[in-house]
Amino acid sequence: MTERSFALDAKALKRAVEVLENPPSHEIAEPLPAGLPELGLGEAEALDRLAPIVLGQARRLGAPEAFAHMDPPTPWITWATTLWNAALNQNLLHPDVAPVARDLEARVVDWLAPIYGMDGGHMVPGSSVANLTALWAAREVAGIVTVVTSQAAHLSVDKAAHILGLNIVKLPLDETGGLNPRALPKDLSKAALVLTAGTTSTGAIEDLSLIGHAAWTHVDAAWAGPLRLSRKYAARLDGIERADTIAISAHKWLFQPKESGLIFFRDSKLAHQAISFGGAYLAVPNVGVLGSHGAIAVPLLATLLAWGRSGLAERVEHAMVAADTLWKRLRSHPSVEVFGAQESGVVLWRPRGASDVEPIYQRLPRSSASTTVVLGRDWIRHVAANPNANIDLIWAAIEEALTAGQDGVGQEGIRE
Repeated sequence: MTERSFALDAKALKRAVEVLENPPSHEIAEPLPAGLPELGLGEAEALDRLAPIVLGQARRLGAPEAFAHMDPPTPWITWATTLWNAALNQNLLHPDVAPVARDLEARVVDWLAPIYGMDGGHMVPGSSVANLTALWAAREVAGIVTVVTSQAAHLSVDKAAHILGLNIVKLPLDETGGLNPRALPKDLSKAALVLTAGTTSTGAIEDLSLIGHAAWTHVDAAWAGPLRLSRKYAARLDGIERADTIAISAHKWLFQPKESGLIFFRDSKLAHQAISFGGAYLAVPNVGVLGSHGAIAVPLLATLLAWGRSGLAERVEHAMVAADTLWKRLRSHPSVEVFGAQESGVVLWRPRGASDVEPIYQRLPRSSASTTVVLGRDWIRHVAANPNANIDLIWAAIEEALTAGQDGVGQEGIRE
């Protein structure tokens, strides 16, 4: 007889879905116990207790004003398949307990890797692990001892170099906020060059013609990588197919739940052999950084199957149009200074002549903007990750904030 906590409770799960549609107010949330309770509440009551906290207090990434970060809402098909994953709890470390899950991950990689000119790879929890995996492979296969990258590189590149015992050289930025090619060292024979396609602060796509100048080239395409799926924008990543490794964050512009990413290799057989370990309890070698590894390919496979390449490209293109619309409006505003061009859905601006962006930023609705520092200056930042974003609504909030700033009112901010 199945222990009841491990059996399907359709009524309780139906209730869990219902509160997704109508989340309870955070105002009715009861405080959680300070310590571990001796006696539990039971599953249904525990969900009721948590709903006002988990759902009522969460940031709504699909809200019409959400345009601040590289974190999208997720399509409902990923909610369903994530539920399936949790119910089955497959572990890809062992083929015996995850035969289908292993095949499905291979299928996702086989579908996506050729789009980038790669011949294989595997899934990881995000681009931080993908970057670590890439540089580990570079060290083992190409004998690299130094990582050369720009000051705009994601912090995970610094972490990976530290973990792997590699030297790191950070190069200055050009006017786009990406790597300045003129600063590239002449001798890269023992170096891995890490280029970023879609820098976190500005969305800059660094010069991909530099691929091949080093012993190994890795492209961190965590953000802008999905542009390659769009025939309209694919050319912005021309040359990426010559890289040795490429990282993609599926939980960004592939609209997947955290934690979902991909590492692709131009020669996956060679790379996988170099970063594999065996064990007496393993039927097959363990490839990469992870040991136990969940079926994170299932939601991505479901999304790709549901939308196809054109459906995914359509959503990325919609985001790019939204970013371009906002960028053009900001550029034409007499009270605004805009940072550079819009390359991959990231828009930066600041009040013209202002020494501090914080007062204007505080007047904007929460989730509509963030802030960053580029080339020593503060900027307000918008990111086109949300397909539901309402640019007219966001633009109205920006105009109101600018007007309030000129009038000297609203200094305490109206962020809600």
